[in-house]
Amino acid sequence: NPTKTWRKWHRSSNVNQRRYAVASALAASAVTPLVMARGHRVQNVPELPLVVTNDIESTIKTQKAIESLKAVGAFDDVRRVKSSRGLRRGTGKTRNRRFSQRRGPLVIYNKDEGLVKALRNVPGVDFCCVTRLNLLQLAPGGHLGRFCVWTQGAFEQLDALYGTHRKPATLKSGYRLPRSQMVQADLGRLIKSDEVQSVLRAKRAPAHVGRKKNPLKNLGVMAKLNPYAVVLRRSQILGQRKKQTKLAKDAKKRIQQQKKAFRQQFAA
Repeated sequence: NPTKTWRKWHRSSNVNQRRYAVASALAASAVTPLVMARGHRVQNVPELPLVVTNDIESTIKTQKAIESLKAVGAFDDVRRVKSSRGLRRGTGKTRNRRFSQRRGPLVIYNKDEGLVKALRNVPGVDFCCVTRLNLLQLAPGGHLGRFCVWTQGAFEQLDALYGTHRKPATLKSGYRLPRSQMVQADLGRLIKSDEVQSVLRAKRAPAHVGRKKNPLKNLGVMAKLNPYAVVLRRSQILGQRKKQTKLAKDAKKRIQQQKKAFRQQFAA
């Protein structure tokens, strides 16, 4: 079926939730294991978050922008993007998206004085103004840990945009960063700490729960419920033996009579 124009394309969400998501993505971009887990090459980067001077905002030439990325060790991620470019699988390559490639570093600036034109032709490099942070760029595909290159002015602007735990944001109306409920998020480390383990009771051995047996099929269990069941069972067995003995005697006697009648018939 063709795509309908009246489809509900957009979903509304709370402003506070969107801001919380952007703040979480920004915090994850400063955690080196999360950045490396996304596949970014940050081995030669001096530190995360990577903050450079404001002089890069006035860069006009692409070659100078590439040299700036090489100087801070961020161009290794661009090389990874260039080597990942390949033909897209499926029908999408006939729909104006013929090639696919990985995501490279995200350059976040405060004022554009030619930086956007200088970086727009570098493969894999995205750019964004700090006042218009995009969650789709900070966490592509829903995966946190985008490698971000900040300018000094953009990095200093974050406190005014999102505030701190001590003071609210000045560029937003009464917005405060959500405070985490736990200071130490490592729950396993908390449980194994000496302070918690000292007040816990000793570990108990697991209680052995025996298998429930059917007294109608198990004579030992039936004997515990009804001690007279053993006497009844013994009398049944003895009665069956007597019956079998009597049947055997009757069968033997009947065979002997048949043999005798057979002899008399031939003798006559």
